[in-house]
Order: sequence, then C-alpha cells, then structure tokens
Amino acid sequence: MVENKVAYITGGTKGIGYGIAKILLENGISVAFSGRKKEDVEKAENELKQYSPNVLGIVSDVKNLENESDAVKKTTEKFGKLDFVIANAGLGIFKPVDELSPEEWNDMIETNLTGVFYTLKASVEELKKTEGYYITVSSLAGANFFENGTGYNASKFGVVGFTQAAMIDLRKYNIKSTVIMPGSVATNFNGNIPSEKDAWKIQPEDMGNLVLDILKMNPRVLPSKIEFRATKPNS
Repeated sequence: MVENKVAYITGGTKGIGYGIAKILLENGISVAFSGRKKEDVEKAENELKQYSPNVLGIVSDVKNLENESDAVKKTTEKFGKLDFVIANAGLGIFKPVDELSPEEWNDMIETNLTGVFYTLKASVEELKKTEGYYITVSSLAGANFFENGTGYNASKFGVVGFTQAAMIDLRKYNIKSTVIMPGSVATNFNGNIPSEKDAWKIQPEDMGNLVLDILKMNPRVLPSKIEFRATKPNS
C-alpha cells in the first residue's frame, strides 16, 4: 500500500522530520523534504541517500506560501505525483507571557500554525489527484497548557483544531487527515542536543514508524487524532 508512493515532509533536515523521512525511504516511499537553510538541506539529503536514492531536499520556509507551492512543484516534477504530505516544521520559544515579544509570538504562530495551512494549501490539488494523506505534527501541548507556553500552546492547540476541521473538509475527496500529538521526543528542539539522557523519550524513528503504520492502515480506517507519549517519563 505504500511502495512507489511519494511523500513531502516539512522540517525534514533533523529530528522528527528526518526520522520520518528515514523510515519512509526504507519502506519504498520516495521522499521530498524541506528546510529553511540550504546547508542543512544538502547535509540531510546526502545522509538520507544511504537509505534510498529516491530523496529530494528542497529549501523552503513554511511561512511563505510561494516557497511551499514551489516545493510541491519540485516534488511532482521529480517524482511525478504526491501521495502523502507531513506538515512537521515547527519551533518553540518558552517565556512568561509578559516577557514574550510580539516577534517571538508571530514567529511561532506563523511557523507552527500558518505553516501547516500553507503546506496544505500548496499541496491539496495534488492530494486530490492521488486521494492522498495529509498528516500534521502537533504536540501534547496542543491539549495540555503549561507555564511559559502561551505562544507554543496557542499554535499547537490551533494545529489540532485546524487538522480536525480540514479532515471534515477533505474527506469528500477521499483525502485522509491525521494530527499526531507527541510528548517528549529526543530531538534538537529548543536547543537540546540528543544524548543518552534522552533514551527514555520517543525517538525520531518511533515517529517514523507511527507515520508508516498510519499510512498502511486499511483505507476504511481514519485515526484522526493520535496522542503519542513515552511509556515511562523521566525514567
């Protein structure tokens, strides 16, 4: 059900996006991925080629609809179609609300929330052609608020609501939509450098395997919202 399919992943140069790309490539899916920095995209593309030659790195900022439209165009020019879109790009700035600047607020909202809209807007016509799948990566922070999380919580709560509503809009085209809400993941997010101390956390490849399982499900089944957490936090 997944071999010879084509996926586009935003924020694919490291962390969750990279882990998803690796697993999909190992399972016969052609992968285009994007990132904002050319050097990061080139590095990740070279590394991912060890899993499959069918990989394409694209420089794109999800805050820019024209960038995302160009990324989708490059994907279809390279691979001929687009079956799966994984809107993963995101960032977090954690400060008390009275210290959070308007620029920091806008950067999170525009990347984490507007970005998933732009990625879908750029790809939806291609997904209609293939009766494809649109997946967003939110967070458990999209259901649970916490101190210093106003901007991040707002953006991730928004991603959950956006994806659930988009699911209803798109299912008449036989496009499926799922929002994944992971807990702690061993990534470079928020300045973290993954190490043995992160062994208890969800690993990027775990996210990749979850996405693969979703894509392999019988077409009659739609897991529209998935909470995904470590079994033993801080163990």
